[in-house]
Amino acid sequence: MIEDRRLQVLRAIVEDYVQTQEPVGSKALVERHQLGVSSATIRNDMVALEDEGYITAPHTSAGRIPTDKGYRMFVDRLAEVKALSVPERRAIETFLTGAVDVDDVVTRSVKVLAQLTNQVAIVQYPSLTRSTVRHVELVGLDGSRVLVVVITSSGRVEQRTIDLGQVPPDNLLVDLKSRIVRATLGERLPDASWRLAELIETFEPADRPVVSAIVTTLANMFSNEKSDERIAVGGTGNLARFGADFDTAIRPVLEAMEEQVVLLHLLGEASSGTTVRIGHETGHEGLVGAAVVSTTYSPDGDSLAHLGTVGPTRMDYPSTMAAVGAVARYVGRILSEG
Repeated sequence: MIEDRRLQVLRAIVEDYVQTQEPVGSKALVERHQLGVSSATIRNDMVALEDEGYITAPHTSAGRIPTDKGYRMFVDRLAEVKALSVPERRAIETFLTGAVDVDDVVTRSVKVLAQLTNQVAIVQYPSLTRSTVRHVELVGLDGSRVLVVVITSSGRVEQRTIDLGQVPPDNLLVDLKSRIVRATLGERLPDASWRLAELIETFEPADRPVVSAIVTTLANMFSNEKSDERIAVGGTGNLARFGADFDTAIRPVLEAMEEQVVLLHLLGEASSGTTVRIGHETGHEGLVGAAVVSTTYSPDGDSLAHLGTVGPTRMDYPSTMAAVGAVARYVGRILSEG
């Protein structure tokens, strides 16, 4: 019971400090929270929490603030993540609905996530190596030209126009498309690329030059991994609102935000759930005063890419975790409908 009460005291200190940005004293806890014990008991609990490294005194006063260890305990013991309000959910859906392509989805996601959390939002573009083939189209154009179109599970649409050097028979294009679809539909792009190579030998020798040209083009499109390292960042101006929250100057945080490899690392450790890294847990010296909340998104339940936020350790963790999770779910749903 003593441990449970001390956890209640710690939770109250975190909540008050996030809201007021002022060190929290026992008197304030008694006035603001129904903890069911005396001020003297709360003071004793605060001494114990300080001895255990969960709270600390920023200066000689009766007030205490959470440490990184205290924030970690708070996050780990969250009974539930705060639900988004109806207006917040409607804002996400309205803002993301109507996106015309993957680039538009990512751009909109960054904006709405930054607005909801008042933090820096980071969204990784869908990974092509984790995407699967959703649709392939071959369209005969004038003369010897053919349009090749690929749509992936991430919603990305790529098209190439190739000149075959000879006019392909319509029945050949129909047959080739049918075999390509059977071999690649639902396959991850790297696997689909390998399966394409097996098709060439299944056609008559006279048709193989046309088949080879189209298959080679498709294989190159499947192997294009340029988006795996792409990210979009928004809301860096929000950090100015929290300048006083960082242990050092805000400049190291901004410099870290400029390094794409750092951002990919921050997002990359998220699993299927929401991951929170606080202070030194980020593994980056410039972010010792920051916290990262991240998760994965996918249209089919299989991790496709990551998104998240970066803000001060003094953040509203339940609300931030709810916003990150909600945006990820909406992005996955929109990509699955694309």
